[in-house]
Amino acid sequence: MPKNSKVTQREHSNEPVTESVADLLALEQPMDYKSSQMSMGLSPGAIAPGKGLLPSPDPDAEDGRPAWNNKLEYILAQVGFSVGLGNVWRFPYLCQKNGGGAYLVPYFILLLLIGIPLFFLELAVGQRIRRGSIGVWNYVYPRLGGIGVSSLMVCGFVGLYYNVIIGWSIFYFFQSFQYPLPWADCPIRRNGSQAIVEPECEKSSATTYFWYRQTLNITSTIDDTGGLNWRMTLSLLAAWIIVCLAVIKGIQSSGKVMYFSSLFPYVVLFCFLVRVLLMKGAVDGIAHMFTPKLEKMLEPQVWREAATQVFFALGLGFGGVIAFSSYNKRDNNCHFDAALVSIINFVTSILATLVVFAVLGFKANVMNEKCVVENAEKILGYLNTGVLSRELIPPHINFSHLSTQDYAEMYGVIKTVKEDSFGQLGLDACVLEDELNKAVQGTGLAFIAFTEAMTHFPASPFWSVMFFFMLINLGLGSMIGTMTGITTPILDAFKIRKEILCVACCIIAFLLGLLFVQRSGNYFVTMFDDYSAGLPLTVVVILENISVAWIYGTKRFMQDLEDMLGFRPYSFYFYMWKYVSPAVLIVLIAATVIEMAVSPAGYNAWSEEEGSEKFLSYPPWALAMAYALIVVAMLPLPIVFIVRHFNLVSDGSNKLSVSYRKGMMKDISNLEEQDEQRFILSKNPSEAPSPMPAHRAYLGPGGTQEMTNTNYGTSTKTGYQNIGSPESEL
Repeated sequence: MPKNSKVTQREHSNEPVTESVADLLALEQPMDYKSSQMSMGLSPGAIAPGKGLLPSPDPDAEDGRPAWNNKLEYILAQVGFSVGLGNVWRFPYLCQKNGGGAYLVPYFILLLLIGIPLFFLELAVGQRIRRGSIGVWNYVYPRLGGIGVSSLMVCGFVGLYYNVIIGWSIFYFFQSFQYPLPWADCPIRRNGSQAIVEPECEKSSATTYFWYRQTLNITSTIDDTGGLNWRMTLSLLAAWIIVCLAVIKGIQSSGKVMYFSSLFPYVVLFCFLVRVLLMKGAVDGIAHMFTPKLEKMLEPQVWREAATQVFFALGLGFGGVIAFSSYNKRDNNCHFDAALVSIINFVTSILATLVVFAVLGFKANVMNEKCVVENAEKILGYLNTGVLSRELIPPHINFSHLSTQDYAEMYGVIKTVKEDSFGQLGLDACVLEDELNKAVQGTGLAFIAFTEAMTHFPASPFWSVMFFFMLINLGLGSMIGTMTGITTPILDAFKIRKEILCVACCIIAFLLGLLFVQRSGNYFVTMFDDYSAGLPLTVVVILENISVAWIYGTKRFMQDLEDMLGFRPYSFYFYMWKYVSPAVLIVLIAATVIEMAVSPAGYNAWSEEEGSEKFLSYPPWALAMAYALIVVAMLPLPIVFIVRHFNLVSDGSNKLSVSYRKGMMKDISNLEEQDEQRFILSKNPSEAPSPMPAHRAYLGPGGTQEMTNTNYGTSTKTGYQNIGSPESEL
């Protein structure tokens, strides 16, 4: 049928067509189609692309869905969600571990191959369908509707322990308002008139002791729960109150919070970078970081860890990206957004790595000088007792002003001369490179290494307050995205006040989070971090990729993007979505499974007697719990597929079933062909009206869904995706 015919206009337009001669002769009054409850196919007043001459009102403004106040709020929300604690304490560790500057090469390559394309895909489907993760994948392919449920469950698991880290940061934040900092020195134990240093602290360090004993008050094994740590419980409660207040009004409240929580960390990072660069040793740390070890690039492990970091850095699969983009207008340039947010994320990781290595370089220099002083005192003692001859000391060395170079020279002479008995002297080499090679990540970096470095800063309480306030804001931005990934699909599916839902979610999460504020809670944080998200999210994202690229169709998706954006995306994305990204994700899943099978399942437990960590295997019940996290997170995928494959439940879209839609599309096509031939008082068949009243659109068996056949350009779509509802326009 010609695309500008009156039949086509009447079947696809929600506006009355009054030009029909038949209507005029019959004195038929056109129905107000906007107010009709019979039409549910298109947004009120909307006209399918290229299907009518009447102007179409903005459908985004009429579907009742909240929208971002401006583009900046949206970009800050996506940046705040993607830029999190991992950029500060995970990326620098991987950079140090996997070849320094050489690690940036595989990371950037994989960012182009899987990061930006999959991030663009999630932005596009969320913006096009304007629903949360559950609604989006129900409409794309109902049998894979479990993708959204699994995504929501992973968000729940991650949110439970992620907010505990914010709670720890809140505790350190308030502890920073004192001088000297409470973790600057080991506590003194009084034994009558005798004062001794706390043995556990003396065996480790002041910052390590404060973290494990005074903050966590940790037990020695995961079997010993030890009861609740009341200080951490109050900190967790404060963290959930902050998160709840940030998201209680949806994007209207979280968007305002993002102005501060997304931008403040950059202010702190720049301040730290400028301050540390003026301190001794910072350049050594940065040089150590950027010195490439090119041979590392040939190791598969490096590429696997780079792919995993790209994957989690952008928040793929969590549902937060889709939820945020669902509040955009449909003509928003999400391609630009994907590239912009990905580049900002990458640059932030580089900036954070510069700051971390500059601080660690300063700390290494301080620790190296301390090592030189301690060992110089040992040598002086040996000289005074006659164990060492003064002839071994070069004449130009002055013990009162001993440099690291002088000590290295003296150490080399003594080691050469006293080769047989050198080990008994107990002297350390005090090499700066050894200090820089001490890799730390996660809580060890933030709450031990960084805090120790800040004790040597001038005005150390100020910098400590700034640092932990930055961590709170980084975590808050990610938690807002995580909570949005949970609440948006629920609000789409059920008519619930968002305030009530947010408060209920926060209360339930706080109660479940008490698991992590026991004295053994840190071990459960490690378990959830290792098992609850990694493999399930990778499976979720590859199914997202397959459902769009292979089931819905990459060509069709590219055409939809052209209709939505006004231009056709580069062919690069076609090949990435169709072939490269799925292949990379399959390899990543296989590598993750192999890694889990080969590596022993366990955790680093704190030994009070030794003053250090030691690796312990999980007991059977804990191992079962760890694997249960993976199973529970992925269980919705097969369950939803099975029940919908055998038609045990509806497709979840509250519309027609897939099989019925496909069958009815053929009937509607036949009706249109018959209408084309039954023209009345018209010389041109293309202007013939339908034998039925134009406003009586064909409805499905439920009487709620108008069946339409939407054409894009010259290609006709058939199938359930063609239902002309706002949700299914993908």
